[in-house]
Amino acid sequence: MSERSENAYAKSVERAEADRPVNEASLPELARRAVETLVSERRVLEVPNTPDDSPLSQRAACFVSIKTDEGDLRGCIGTVEPVRATLAEELIHNAISAATRDPRFLPVEISELPHLRYSVDVLSPPEPARFEELDPKTYGLIVEDKSGRRGLLLPDLEGVESAEQQLQITARKAGIPSGADVKLYRFQVRRYGE
Repeated sequence: MSERSENAYAKSVERAEADRPVNEASLPELARRAVETLVSERRVLEVPNTPDDSPLSQRAACFVSIKTDEGDLRGCIGTVEPVRATLAEELIHNAISAATRDPRFLPVEISELPHLRYSVDVLSPPEPARFEELDPKTYGLIVEDKSGRRGLLLPDLEGVESAEQQLQITARKAGIPSGADVKLYRFQVRRYGE
């Protein structure tokens, strides 16, 4: 195939991908496509077309987690509040960030792609909460101190059994000292995984 034919073929595949409908149940697949497109083709995946009434067309915050086949975390990045026009855009941006900008890990390499699994947590808007209203199995937690430092912990994480433990971990992630005066916000998630 000539270079011109390859370019025309690549553009037709790209248009077909963008026109392929995406539903909420396929969020991890969209995260996978975003990462694989960036890592293997060095381009950002086009935002797919979605019906106006689709949750993917609405604004929402989300986290994308990437794990290895063995279940080890490989990247996790998200937004507490939506910063993009749609959930689809938010998800693509966060998936790419999880694969390339999580400071705990080196960027994902092409050889890793077949061995990665994706999950997407779509966050409800945070609501102020008192400590006694926390439940780490049901609610995620945002902790914020007076200087504006903020930490977040998703709900229903392995090893997080109590509200006290959830608060300690979240504050530590934000660099907030134990016992500091903080504001608490809780949120729920809809979790989609492969």
